[in-house]
Amino acid sequence: MAARTAAANITRRAPAIAGGAAAGNVLTRLVAKGRPLVMGVLNVTPDSFSDGGRFLEPTAALMQARRLVDEGADIIDVGAESTRPYGGAVPVSVDEERNRLAAVLPAIVALGIPVSIDTMKAQLAAWALETGAAIVNDVWGLQRDPDMAGVVADHGAPVIIMHNRDTADPAIDIIAAVTDFFSRSLEIAWQAGITREQIVLDPGIGFGKTPEQSLACIARLDAWRGFNLPLLVGASRKRFISSIMRAEPSERLGGSLAAHLIAAENGAAIIRAHDVGPTVQALAVAAAIRRAQ
Repeated sequence: MAARTAAANITRRAPAIAGGAAAGNVLTRLVAKGRPLVMGVLNVTPDSFSDGGRFLEPTAALMQARRLVDEGADIIDVGAESTRPYGGAVPVSVDEERNRLAAVLPAIVALGIPVSIDTMKAQLAAWALETGAAIVNDVWGLQRDPDMAGVVADHGAPVIIMHNRDTADPAIDIIAAVTDFFSRSLEIAWQAGITREQIVLDPGIGFGKTPEQSLACIARLDAWRGFNLPLLVGASRKRFISSIMRAEPSERLGGSLAAHLIAAENGAAIIRAHDVGPTVQALAVAAAIRRAQ
């Protein structure tokens, strides 16, 4: 009931600025493609769990961004602070996060496809949106920085609301926990004036979850269809894959593709992936097979 109420309430207020509707259309145009979108991951950090340090240098970051575009990414998700879900990430200041992005974000925006900024800081999100980013990807779903929802609303930007927990608890019903979290985030969004056309929900695979709970979130993705909002799944290289068949992050492509294909079958509108080319190919072949049935 709480989920339905929050989802309904989200339509009550208009964007905070007149330009908001145009900015929000970025998400509308993407979803209108009628197929699962692929969001390419670009970590401008020294300590990402999967590719820490490889793209910290601006030239390397821009080369990787171009590669993601060439491989078929619909969105590039750029982050400058590791939010690795299993601990060990070093928090950085807003200034450090901005310094890592200053030399690369404008050039990535100039590539011509929508860029999302992966940050939990409202001040950094505001700067990134003013620099040309089109979407905010908040791994704490508007619930960590109290100013984040206001920044999103004021800029009329789409936002990805991701579920998160500080620690995993194997005793909880993870589906119910994610549903309750989404309901709270949608209420925050409504209060700030973010419209539902600007919202994507992400169950946060690997974040504050046991491997079994991450599997359950992918298997039961339809549990959140009642929100009537696009769903994003980012299972790429996550540790739950290694709980099934032991592998280092760089060796988890097969598991990532399997998870993402099932997520797409279960209704995911956006797939967040490190390996864009193989993901685009896998989704296209799966779609061709379905059409041939």
